[in-house]
Amino acid sequence: MLSRVADSLYWMSRYLERAEHTARLTGTNLNLMLDQSPEAAQRRWSRVLNSLHHPAPEAAAEPYEVAQRLAFDLHNPSSVVSSIMTARENSRQVREQISSEMWEQLNRLFHEVKRADMDNVWDAEPHEFLRAVTEGIHLFQGVTDSTMAHGEGWQFIQFGRYIERASNVAALLDTSFQDLPLGDEADEAGYGEWIGLLRSCTAFEAYCHAYTAGLRPERIAEFLLLNPEFPHTVRFAADRLKKALDAIHDATQSRHAERVSRLAGRLGASLGYGQIDEILTGGLHAYLDSIQRQCAQINNSAYALYVTYPIEAAIEA
Repeated sequence: MLSRVADSLYWMSRYLERAEHTARLTGTNLNLMLDQSPEAAQRRWSRVLNSLHHPAPEAAAEPYEVAQRLAFDLHNPSSVVSSIMTARENSRQVREQISSEMWEQLNRLFHEVKRADMDNVWDAEPHEFLRAVTEGIHLFQGVTDSTMAHGEGWQFIQFGRYIERASNVAALLDTSFQDLPLGDEADEAGYGEWIGLLRSCTAFEAYCHAYTAGLRPERIAEFLLLNPEFPHTVRFAADRLKKALDAIHDATQSRHAERVSRLAGRLGASLGYGQIDEILTGGLHAYLDSIQRQCAQINNSAYALYVTYPIEAAIEA
């Protein structure tokens, strides 16, 4: 596969995953504001902004301003609208590699968000707009799985989706657990905060099925980090990105894939064999920071191998 094709498919997928994650967090926190004091809402928005690597405002920001920055700000390359526009541009460059159904769905979503106006959305129902975005991206992902051959190109799409997800969920957990106290069980004040974190990962019902007792912060950390079956956990994403990289390696037969495989394997092993008690004893922040650094290393190594490789490496392969 040409490096430009791999590059476009990879970033198309990453930006769509980023848009879905940002839209979901924004919508969840707008809903939670209904039952929170202004001070609690401000702390929550600060956590959201930090987890998305946006600098938190020095003064208290109005929800309208935060939602506008996260959803519509074209000067913010990671806003929902900017991410969808970038994903669409990447898909346009490789239209011959994706199905017509994929292009039609992404192009439809692009025009829907491009037509939207923050003032009109805010006056009407911002939750509905954000829900429509997440559902549109879910539909695109389903169309991709159903209409595209599961070959090398599809694997680059999976790799982009799951490395973005692993990094995003780790960052969200890191900022949340730095600000929210660990304890035997969530008290009344923190109950809504922990429910909000689970809903931000679409994980509330799944967590309740796994742990029938009350909300315990340690169990929430264990579930969102180490559960191998739920799609929005760090371990699930790490397993899927390694599987995609292994498939890409098998397809390309590259002689230089050992470093990427080793990095992905190390990340998967740390999650597969991790125990929450040991992780908490060693420091949850350090562990989550390590996961994010490992994701960055995997991205850089895979990019150097498959996208920006030197001519000599291509000849040897």
